[in-house]
This record gives sequence, C-alpha cells and structure tokens, in this order.
Amino acid sequence: MSTATEPRTGGAPGASGASVADRLAEGLRPFVGGDLPVRLTAWDGSETGPADAPHVVINSPQALSRLFWHPGELGAAQAYVTGELDVDHDLDDALTHVWAVARERGLAGIRPSAAAAKALLKVLRDFRPGLPPTPPPSQARIRGRLHSKLRDRSAISHHYDLSNDFYSLILDESMAYSSGYWRSDDPSYTLADAQRDKLDLVLDKLGLEPGMTMLDIGCGWGSLSLHAAARGIKVTGVTIAAEQKKFIDARIAERGLADNVEIRLQDYRDVTGEHDAVSSIEMGEHVGQGNYPTYASVLHRSVRPGGRVLIQQMSRRGRHPGGGPFIESFIAPDMYMRPIGETVAFLEEGGLEVRDVHGMREHYVTTVAAWLETFESNWDRVVELVGEEVGRVWRLYLVGGAMAFRDGRMGVDQILMVRPGAAHTVPPVRTW
Repeated sequence: MSTATEPRTGGAPGASGASVADRLAEGLRPFVGGDLPVRLTAWDGSETGPADAPHVVINSPQALSRLFWHPGELGAAQAYVTGELDVDHDLDDALTHVWAVARERGLAGIRPSAAAAKALLKVLRDFRPGLPPTPPPSQARIRGRLHSKLRDRSAISHHYDLSNDFYSLILDESMAYSSGYWRSDDPSYTLADAQRDKLDLVLDKLGLEPGMTMLDIGCGWGSLSLHAAARGIKVTGVTIAAEQKKFIDARIAERGLADNVEIRLQDYRDVTGEHDAVSSIEMGEHVGQGNYPTYASVLHRSVRPGGRVLIQQMSRRGRHPGGGPFIESFIAPDMYMRPIGETVAFLEEGGLEVRDVHGMREHYVTTVAAWLETFESNWDRVVELVGEEVGRVWRLYLVGGAMAFRDGRMGVDQILMVRPGAAHTVPPVRTW
C-alpha cells in the first residue's frame, strides 16, 4: 500500500547541525503535542521517532508547504494523495495509532494553531513556503450558490461520474453503494448477500407487494429499483448523475424490466405524483441543512396518505457535519450530516410520523471493509482507469470511513415513517 522505501538513516544535517528529520520532529512538537508518535523518514533519508511506531515518509518538502498553508487534515490529505507524504505498510493501523495518540494528548483531531505553523517555519530555517501550492487535480472545484440545482449536479458529478467501471472495482454486482445488512458472519456469506438482504429488508419494511408503486429518490446505480421491479413492483427512480442513469437503463434492458421501472434524470425537488411507498437510500446527506425541510416535504407529498416512507441515512456528531476537510474537499462536496435525533425532528416537522429508527452502524464497518478488500485486489486496474492520485484519494476515504463508523464518529440508520391521513399497515409487532 505504499511507495515508501525501506527505513533509511543518516542524511545531510541542516544549518543547525541537526538532520532534516530531527528538525521536523522539533517543528512538529506543537502540532502533535509532544514527541512524534510515528517513525519519520525525511526526503534526505534521515530518520527519527520510535522504531516500533507506524512509519511515515515525507518524500518532498512540498508536503510541508501544504501543511503550512492548510494545517491539519486537509494539508496532510493533499500531501498523501499526491505522494509527497506516504505511509509504509498498513494505513489503517497508522491512522488508528495517530487518532489514539490525539485522544490521549487532547488534540481534538490534531488541528494545530497558526502559532504552531509559525514554530515549524522557524525551525525549518531554510524552508520557505512561498505561495500556497496548487490543490491536487483530484480535489473538487465546486462553484455556485450552495445547494442550487446547478451546484448540486456539479457536486454529485464530482463523486459519482468517475465512471461506472471505476465503481465496479469497489462494489458488488448489484452496485449498491450504501451499507449492507449482514445477517451472518459465516465466511461463505458475502457482500452481495448482505446487499441483497438490505434490499429485501427495505422492501419488507415498506410493505410492498406486486403491482404497488414505489418512488426511489436518489436511486444510485439502481440496486433497489431493479430489485423491487423484479418483484413486480412499479418503480420510478430519480437521479441527477447521468452515468448512473445510463448504467441502470442498460440493466433494465438486459433484464426485461422496462414495464416495471423508469429512471428519470431529475432533481428530487422536481418529482411529482403520489406513490404507495417512497425510499431514499443514503441520499439525504447530500441535500444540505438548509434544504432538508424541503427534502422532508418531498418525501411527505410523494407518498399517499397511510403509505410508508423509508430512508437510510448517515449521521454524525461534532463540528464537521460534512465529514471533515478531506471528505468535503475530495469526496463529497456540500454533504451534510447531523445527529440522528435532529434528522428525526426534521422529518416529523415535515408531517411524517416516525415509526422505527434502526441503527446499523456496525453493518457499515463490515461493508466498507469488504469494499476496501475488493478495491485493493483491483489496485492495478484502479490506477489504469483513474490514475494513482485518485486511487490514493479513495484508499484514504475507504480506510478513514471504516474507522469513523468503527469508532462511533459516524452512524447510519434506517428510519421508517408513514404519512398521516389514512390508516397505515405497519404491523404492531415487527418481524424484521
């Protein structure tokens, strides 16, 4: 997982007589709250830090320039994805170790102050950061009014239009890009099984039978829409990602499902009509805080009175509702998550009656682990398709995402609701 060379020692000392690695360790003390928690190799070959700690390699002074201008997570991520900074061997182990040290030292996610950056600059006497480095090509460049339809299309395109072939190197055959539902820990039980069981769970909670109608808002690559259509349910799916619609339309033709499912390239705010049920799987994170009441009202108006609505949505506590500087800059611009209770309040204020909240955080840990295993097994093809920089972006994203769910910084829940105004059929005793 790394291009780092074997550990090196020695190297030319700086003007102070200390090696580059030693000078870096001194300059980084305010950033890390004391001694380095990692083994560090600098670009001149010098080394410092605990021999038994994770091994970080700074391949270029440009990495320091990025950290100077963007202290903390964003600068480190920029340096990592460009290869200016590398982690030898297991990235998960290294990040887990650094997070543990950050908690022990009370560093709150390692967000150094401007004073810390100045201290680093002082120690590195021959280092001149100059102008801010150009952001890596893989970093999102989104313009326009926040959550306008045009900007939303641009943000979604950045994430989802890498190519269908790329996502096939991560996901299972169904192309379900959301948490699976792991009913077994038997080694023979696969990601595909967990995704199928998740789709069955959604349809069972919605109480859908052949001939009934369903609206699938933010249908992704169509895993749920196609699964429902194969059961004889009449489905309308909506997406604003052109590559996704193209992919689903081809599968509809292959499977002979044209009579049961239609996919529209349409913003969720433009959907019309009432359906027997509405689903929206991990799409609500993308509508933003200001627009969430609108999203809730769309869910409400799109289902008949007495009908059921189910959303599956990620949650997050803390001061980074978008997932943190790395995710917000490289993966999902404008994404917004909140504690689950706040989301439930929005949905209730939108007129829906919440019947069930089903926490599934642990299921996402297993799902992302499976995605990462598939991704790493296809690494050469990933690089061939999107280049090493984008590959490193996604390696960091998958490893960091699994950690966030494992450590409870993020969650994911299924929320089942009904629209008041007529009798509903949610059973008083659940079997799911």
